[in-house]
Amino acid sequence: MRTFAIAASIAALALGLAGPASAQSPVIIKFSHVVATDTPKGKAAEKFKELAEKYTAGKVKVEVYPNSTLYKDKEELEALQLGSVQMLAPSNSKFGPLGIREFEVFDLPYILPDLKTLRKVTEGPLGTKLLKLLDAKGITGLAYWDNGFKQMSANKKLVTPADYQGVKFRIQSSRVLQAQFKALSALPQVMAFSEVYQALQTGVVDGQENTWSNIYTQKMHEVQKYITETNHGYIGYVVIVNKKFWDDLPADIRDPLTKAMKEATEFGNAQSQKENDDALAEIKKSGKSEIIKLTAEQNEAMRKAMEPVYKDAAGRIGQPLIDEFLKEAKSATN
Repeated sequence: MRTFAIAASIAALALGLAGPASAQSPVIIKFSHVVATDTPKGKAAEKFKELAEKYTAGKVKVEVYPNSTLYKDKEELEALQLGSVQMLAPSNSKFGPLGIREFEVFDLPYILPDLKTLRKVTEGPLGTKLLKLLDAKGITGLAYWDNGFKQMSANKKLVTPADYQGVKFRIQSSRVLQAQFKALSALPQVMAFSEVYQALQTGVVDGQENTWSNIYTQKMHEVQKYITETNHGYIGYVVIVNKKFWDDLPADIRDPLTKAMKEATEFGNAQSQKENDDALAEIKKSGKSEIIKLTAEQNEAMRKAMEPVYKDAAGRIGQPLIDEFLKEAKSATN
């Protein structure tokens, strides 16, 4: 009997110790993304990790996996839905395969003319409405992160729409972007971001579109004679989390995480603007690419040439959503 009592006491003590220890185990958030740590998205993810762990007083541990070390571009959304990873920041155009094509609206040329208009959309009711579309797929949208506005580059001067005829352009996979270059009588070719520099260097493609920071960090300006400052399109990301995981978090954890995400978003978007400004200055300093600024008339001609893209996209995105974006853009400039 004495032996049994001692064993029972030891078991009870073990349970008593295990209870608090397991209660103190941190919630793990695996945050996977496909770019380097030293990018606006990479830095924003690290900032979120820092703030999330600070504001939850260690109740949450964020594990950031950059450079596709956990999941590649095409695998990560399925991994999130299955709960294998909790958080991602894919580009706006990645939601089409899930059946949510509305985010393609961000790819439309000239639909977001400047940061003021962009913020009005992403921080207002329209941005919230788009994020809510993800709920049905088991995903919660948390924030919009910037990469920046795109410029056109090639080994010939691109000033008028006619200059684009027959030019082979690298694009990321997007039906809107394919339609954009076809409207200019150019030849779009889908290609992985990591392959662009070599493709430009060897003449596999003649030109590309990208943000100043991407052009500079990938050294594209070293293999492109001309860059036209068009600001014609936007590259951005949507920070998303597994819906069940997020909904199951207690308020004392979810609320500080929401605060951390808000601050990380402000930090990352400011970082994006700074890096694009710095990259433009460095490209100018290098003297390896001639930077072309368009006149108001030339800009308008480019805008006019790309109008058919809107009609092409309306069937997939929905004309009412396009009209809402255009209305926000107009009110932002007033």
